[in-house]
Amino acid sequence: MSVILETKNLQKYFKTSSGYLHAVEDVSLSINKGETLGVVGESGCGKSTLGRTILHLLEPTGGQIFFDGEDITRVKGAKLKALRRQMQIIFQDPFSSLNPRMTVGQIIGEPLRIYRVTKSKEEYNARVAELMDMVGLAQRNINSYPHEFDGGRRQRIGIARALSLGPSFIVCDEPVSALDVSIQAQILNLLQELQRELGLTLMFITHDLSVVRHISQSICVMYLGQLVEQAPAKELFIQNYHPYTRALLSAIPIPSIHVKRERVLIKGELSSPINPKPGCRFASRCPYAQDVCREASPELREISPGHFTACHFAGQCG
Repeated sequence: MSVILETKNLQKYFKTSSGYLHAVEDVSLSINKGETLGVVGESGCGKSTLGRTILHLLEPTGGQIFFDGEDITRVKGAKLKALRRQMQIIFQDPFSSLNPRMTVGQIIGEPLRIYRVTKSKEEYNARVAELMDMVGLAQRNINSYPHEFDGGRRQRIGIARALSLGPSFIVCDEPVSALDVSIQAQILNLLQELQRELGLTLMFITHDLSVVRHISQSICVMYLGQLVEQAPAKELFIQNYHPYTRALLSAIPIPSIHVKRERVLIKGELSSPINPKPGCRFASRCPYAQDVCREASPELREISPGHFTACHFAGQCG
């Protein structure tokens, strides 16, 4: 399969009164066309910032971004506007991401008007109706407002808006974290169905490994702005090397009282992402940390085919 999106040593820093906050630090990844890359990690690890930086909702501090083989790191103006047709986002909050003063039809159709995709009112209305059908929204709701819907149907509106221009790549920024469990399953099934029908490539950002397991072909684990492990989804749940990944996996609930699993508890203080010191950022919380972990930053290296880990003692811990 060909690679549709690739980042090389991508960085995003924010200036604060105490120095620069390293939200995304030297992230290198790639996504194949038609596949889903899951990006997981606890809140504040930089996964949403990574997705927004790739889409140029935030401008990168350093590194490179390639889309369909073209370097889009510094793209601006008309070229960026054209790029937006191919790269879209589904936001986490299905309420605050929708304009409360616009109807469902207006929200879904806004990108069509901005890009002048349709040539007539009839064609515009037909496209909006098609998008509503595509995401499972009844056409009778075309003149309703966001506050009249529950969270699941609001998220369907957001998905329809993201699909309106026919993109090939979509960043799903925790699209189900604010929804009930039963509604989460509906939205996940919808995204997988749309991916099959439209050939979409997805970056699925979440803090829930049990969710990303069923939708992703490969998974990246982030900790304080850095990738600490990257592997095919199936393999990561069978064989993992980084202590942080093991702690995340141990927190996944098992729906059986007969299966027992040892919980890996993370203790210690978070290291500061502002002007971070050399060394592994997980060292202050890692039970296996040694002097070299506090002195030198581990590189993301290939432990087995397609499986990368940033740990000085990968495979030797636990």
